[in-house]
Amino acid sequence: MDTWIIVLIVVVVVVVLAAVLLGGRRARERRVESRRTEAHELRSEAGDQARRAKEREAMAEEQAERARREREEAQERMRRADEVDPDVDD
Repeated sequence: MDTWIIVLIVVVVVVVLAAVLLGGRRARERRVESRRTEAHELRSEAGDQARRAKEREAMAEEQAERARREREEAQERMRRADEVDPDVDD
């Protein structure tokens, strides 16, 4: 074989290898960027979910406190009714 053909084959092989390596690197970068985007979205959704859960928890605590006060008020009224009722033995 002539020397110029061997050089041409080597140059073509080097160019093809460089293209494959660059293509692989770009594909990997796109996958990494895609995963970063997905992770960002997941973190954002998790933050929103945590915020909503905290709001619901605060509302539940407030409602529980309101129920406790109403129960105490009802018990106080029951004691008062027992005091007023002449038929209840002390």
